[in-house]
Amino acid sequence: MSEPTYKDSMLKEDALKGKVIVVTGGGTGLGKSMSKYFLELGANLVITSRKVDVLKKTADELSAETKGNVLPVQCDVSDYAQVEKMLKEVVEKFGKVDVLVNNAAGNFISPTERLSNRAFDSIINIVLKGTYNCTLAFGKYWIEKKQSASILNIVTTYAWTGSAYVVPSACAKAGVLSLTRSLAVEWAKYGIRFNAIAPGPFPTKGAWDRLLPGDMKDKFDLAKKVPLKRAGEHQELANLAAYLVSDFSAYINGEVITIDGGEWLQGAGQFNMLEAVPKEMWDQIEMMVRKAKSQ
Repeated sequence: MSEPTYKDSMLKEDALKGKVIVVTGGGTGLGKSMSKYFLELGANLVITSRKVDVLKKTADELSAETKGNVLPVQCDVSDYAQVEKMLKEVVEKFGKVDVLVNNAAGNFISPTERLSNRAFDSIINIVLKGTYNCTLAFGKYWIEKKQSASILNIVTTYAWTGSAYVVPSACAKAGVLSLTRSLAVEWAKYGIRFNAIAPGPFPTKGAWDRLLPGDMKDKFDLAKKVPLKRAGEHQELANLAAYLVSDFSAYINGEVITIDGGEWLQGAGQFNMLEAVPKEMWDQIEMMVRKAKSQ
């Protein structure tokens, strides 16, 4: 029998048994990877996003793989009324909710002067507004029910350093980081814990293809900036997320854990190297991104 590695499951079976966990943006990417592991550990799962077809496909896939209970709920987290409706549906299905993972996100890689105010709004609305909408709705519910609970927010290392070329995301994630630390203190008296994860490069086909389309992924290989000289494995992040939402981490509150192989220490601002991109290439990138988004 081989020794376990960072690619293997960390927690014991049934570590999350009986917990009801809501993951926003749970249909794809890191959200999907975390969701799968939560199910493997015995949790009942709710995944939400705006794309109901993607959600249903993921729910069927995860349920078949894990034999767990998955409820897909269409929800635009930037709309508070939809968040309240989603919460009601979760409680009607499972009778309670124990954990909220604010994972829904969006991003543009672009010189800021090329962005419209609508582009800025779209990122702020998903990342920051979406996070506080869900946090407020779920928090009010838990406080009213006098129920202990846990919220896990997914931020980035440039939430505290800032980063060129992803300014809307940097602003929004900084807000989420502040929300995490602020409410960890304010709502501790209600038994509600707040923590966050700041991931480095964890390749996801959809996100990386949109952010760095075509051969841009090779020209700007983010893994090359990592001292460990590799990108993260999804199971590594899933292990950390599962620990932080489990009862094993009951004394961890207000913490932000970086999981990036030392990347941000090597050079603050994850996308600062894009200073080397000439204007003509930005035109090409914009055309490729538009094409990728339309497919």
